[in-house]
Amino acid sequence: MALKLMKRKDSPHIWIRGSVRGLHVYESTKTSDEGAAETIRILRERELLDESIFGKKISVTFEEAARAYLDSGGSTRFLSKLTDALGTNLLRKIKQNDLDLVARRLYPDTTAETRNRQCYTPFIAVWNHAVGNEWADFRKWKRPRKAKGTVIEKTKKRSGDRPVDYELAATFVSNMSPAPAMVMTALFYTGMRPIELFTLEGSDVDIERRWIALSHTKTGEPRGVPMHDLLVPLFSALIKRKGKYPQLFQSYRGEPYQLFENRGGQLNGSIRGTRERLAKAKTPIRDISPYTARHTVSTQLVINGVHPHIKDQILGHAINDMSRHYTNVPQAPLIEAINTLPVPQVWRDMWWWSDPLGFSRRHIKWGAK
Repeated sequence: MALKLMKRKDSPHIWIRGSVRGLHVYESTKTSDEGAAETIRILRERELLDESIFGKKISVTFEEAARAYLDSGGSTRFLSKLTDALGTNLLRKIKQNDLDLVARRLYPDTTAETRNRQCYTPFIAVWNHAVGNEWADFRKWKRPRKAKGTVIEKTKKRSGDRPVDYELAATFVSNMSPAPAMVMTALFYTGMRPIELFTLEGSDVDIERRWIALSHTKTGEPRGVPMHDLLVPLFSALIKRKGKYPQLFQSYRGEPYQLFENRGGQLNGSIRGTRERLAKAKTPIRDISPYTARHTVSTQLVINGVHPHIKDQILGHAINDMSRHYTNVPQAPLIEAINTLPVPQVWRDMWWWSDPLGFSRRHIKWGAK
């Protein structure tokens, strides 16, 4: 039956009810004006007719896609401005130039890196999620690049933005409490983002095949991550964890780590405590944080001669139309490449390896050895 207008006693607005070619709706027009409501009814009927013929791709707006992305666990960071700017735009009508114009309008007088982080990354995450729902076609979006010859002077050096030697990393991690040490170990031998590791569940891990399947990532694109042999006993222990939280990695209190994009969640206190212990031992190390691991893995793979394409697949940089279909399929070249990462003896000798799950609740206070 065609769509009809109706009034409800509990609402001041006029409502639309009915179906078009099997697509049912019962929704408010959000207006009490009969003329405006009739116009909305006609437009809505046309949308449903198009959708019944051409599929959902014909009618999904960016706002709908963003809402679905958030409902699936996507990051809210920087998304509100983008949704306000592109909300009512149909996905199928958004072109590269539209995205570029919105980025310049929302973030004028900013660097390419800022526009990339605050506009392009959340947009592409929403788009990729829509692709997974078959609401949009896969597309390679161009990101802004820093103009050649420009130099950005940093006034303050921030830990985590440079790689470190694995021997130095081992010394630092060996002075941490077991729970955060396990997190840092997994980061240094997978190259995962902290936010990806903190949402990892037991069902995502295949110990026998040395493979980790990530359904939700920063970019919105599912991907597979190879598991270094060093991590086998760690993951084998953690997947046996029982409790009310599904996350594999938990704090010493047995609670999930809070999620902060590009930050280490609740590891800040542990990082500071470890720096204090090392400073008292006269072996200060201050340039290591959760994101250091990702930079270190990337750099070490290059040093080891791993092909750039393999390296990018491991880190989740290489996104193509086929990669989504092999999220759960272990790839031998990636597993071989991750196992080229060196393992200092200090790392192998950490005392919690004998019982990772049992020692995960042990906590070392600031300044203690």
